[in-house]
Amino acid sequence: MRVAIVGAGAVGCYFGAMFARAGTPVTLIGRPALVEAVAENGLILEKDGKTEVLPAEASTEPEAVKGAGLVLVCVKSPDTATAGKAIRRHLAPGATVMSLQNGIGNAEILAEILDRPVLPAVVYVAAALAGPGHVLHRGRGDLVLGEGPGAQAAAARFRAVQVPAEVSPQADSALWTKLTLNCALNAISALTLRDYGTIATRPEARATFSALVEECRAVAAASGVTLPADMLERVMALTVTMPAQLSSTAQDVMAGKRTEIAQLNGDIARRGAAFGVPTPLNWALAMMVGLLEES
Repeated sequence: MRVAIVGAGAVGCYFGAMFARAGTPVTLIGRPALVEAVAENGLILEKDGKTEVLPAEASTEPEAVKGAGLVLVCVKSPDTATAGKAIRRHLAPGATVMSLQNGIGNAEILAEILDRPVLPAVVYVAAALAGPGHVLHRGRGDLVLGEGPGAQAAAARFRAVQVPAEVSPQADSALWTKLTLNCALNAISALTLRDYGTIATRPEARATFSALVEECRAVAAASGVTLPADMLERVMALTVTMPAQLSSTAQDVMAGKRTEIAQLNGDIARRGAAFGVPTPLNWALAMMVGLLEES
């Protein structure tokens, strides 16, 4: 059963590579530079000290999802609706569609546009691109899928290619937890161009992380979601387990690309305003990364 990756950046290329190395036909959908690189060099995966060149097809056209049994949407959150409209008429009737994206609500946006269930997935992977179609794996690589039609079968397919995956009724809470991790680390990494380990060495780091986590906790509670009690320790743990990792927001800034800051700290700030919950740190970080984008 073929797998199509819509938005083949670092995350999409990583999971595409894991399927490809297991012999699953993979189609990557992305920019012309990706298509040229994959045609010339294959899909390159650097993982566990080894470099593998894997077979994959690549296309710039959304119709390349035709015939795929599993479609992974990995585009940036601001592009969710555009991607959904582009692939809608090309999807196979029985295809399972998953959202492997940051932020809250992308699966719901896709489901409304596609008029079919879309499985949300919480992605825990440290990956970066060394170039188009050349992915560097730096840590983890597991998924938590939300419940829904095809969820158990999809999780089994991931596990079959050595990607840990589970289906959880707590996927919404896991999405909020991932959002909070991103809000604590991504913008700071982007504004300073420093990795998680370096940020954590600052004496102000823990208190700053704590303040950001508590803003997110208050907004989550107002939204009916309870974050884990050890949320701050989870942030600190990331700085230990992934010390050399630059956030995806920092990688976007370095590449001159639009970031997802509006769907991360910006989303917390907007939701906080709607509920009357103060979120000054999230507002400030969203504004500063936004200004950096404009430059």
